Amino acid sequence: MLVEFNALPDSSRIWIFQANRSFTEQELQEIRQAMDAFIEEWTTHGSDLKAGYEIRYKRFIILALDQTNTSASGCSIDASVHFIQQLEKKYNVELLDKMNVSYKQGEFVAYKPLNEFKKMAKQKAVSKNTIVFNNLVTNKGEYLEHWEVPASESWHSRFM
Repeated sequence: MLVEFNALPDSSRIWIFQANRSFTEQELQEIRQAMDAFIEEWTTHGSDLKAGYEIRYKRFIILALDQTNTSASGCSIDASVHFIQQLEKKYNVELLDKMNVSYKQGEFVAYKPLNEFKKMAKQKAVSKNTIVFNNLVTNKGEYLEHWEVPASESWHSRFM
């Protein structure tokens, strides 16, 4: 069951998929339609899942699931991963690679492989004040409070 993202409780489970490039307006429109259709059909053991999503900075797909009444099963999580893999293929984009870092350079969102980000930290090209995206947050409350933070407040701090 598709629910407005903002209406989901802060305890909702979150999955963040970061793209290695920005989506075009046309792609965003198509992705929103595909997300709506996927969530409307998303179930666990025959029960509807109460879920929503948002797309931020034209490159992050944030999927949220209210687990108050129904939790995701292994099969339903597999279905969501399969859906994201279909988006990767259709738009020739990486969404599941967790070994990459997104961070802000002014208003621009940059995307680098982790090893390049580490090198940039050593060279002081990024600092503890650089705004990074902590895609390891696990629920909507953490996402709202701790997703977009200075590197010093994230797992990225170990490289500074």
